[in-house]
Amino acid sequence: MQHPTQRWLDMPFIDSLRVWSKGTIPDSEPPVAWTIDRMDEAGVTMGMLSAWHGPSGPLINNDEVGAIVKEHPDRFVMVASVDLRQPMVAVRELRRCADEYGAIALRVLPWLWDLPPDDRRYYPLYAACCDLDITFCTQIGHTGPLCPSEPRRCIPYLDHVALEFPELRIVAGNIGVPWTNEAISLATTYQNVYIDTSAYTTTRYPSEIVDYLRGQGRGKVLFGSNHPAWSAPDCRAGLDALELDEKTRAAFLRDNAIRAFKLPF
Repeated sequence: MQHPTQRWLDMPFIDSLRVWSKGTIPDSEPPVAWTIDRMDEAGVTMGMLSAWHGPSGPLINNDEVGAIVKEHPDRFVMVASVDLRQPMVAVRELRRCADEYGAIALRVLPWLWDLPPDDRRYYPLYAACCDLDITFCTQIGHTGPLCPSEPRRCIPYLDHVALEFPELRIVAGNIGVPWTNEAISLATTYQNVYIDTSAYTTTRYPSEIVDYLRGQGRGKVLFGSNHPAWSAPDCRAGLDALELDEKTRAAFLRDNAIRAFKLPF
């Protein structure tokens, strides 16, 4: 999830998300209380609040996210973002975020950079994530904004990363459609690869991911929203229809995230 800044809201790629999300994205920067209210509505106690950095610069910078996390430490943990074009500057910034704000993850969006996750510019960051014992978050599957989807293919790109960095915990967001079976294959093969359901409401989950969640993937699938485009209440609505048993439901909504991100709960 992200708490939007005006810079983020004014980006052209948000226009296509506005069409999909049907009015949930505000035109102007809202107060943090608005995001917390949406969390409370869905019964979400802790949100993973992400910064955004793209080729044009920071759209939601790390210090803005860090300030919110420090002000509301019982509601948010930080997910950092960095400039992929300057790997060593990016490594130092990631370490700063871990030291100053307790960042528990790094997030890089392949579609935003038009670079797949096995590009050489990511690799110093993977090593830093392993050293810091923090999680790498990315997105897989067809891109919502009108940008190339190819960098979000699971195989071969994310497969290379998981193979070459077995210690790296990877959370692959957005389910992976139309390559969901590739995502399931990676999560099944690699101990540290997880899938999250961000940007999907329960009624849009592919049958493959539902079957995996109910079966051998009950420890590998995490609930996610995509606030503010798809808020937690919208994404959680209809959960009962999945008919998850009590243990699987708890794992999906809470326990898998604690393990994937090494949260201190």
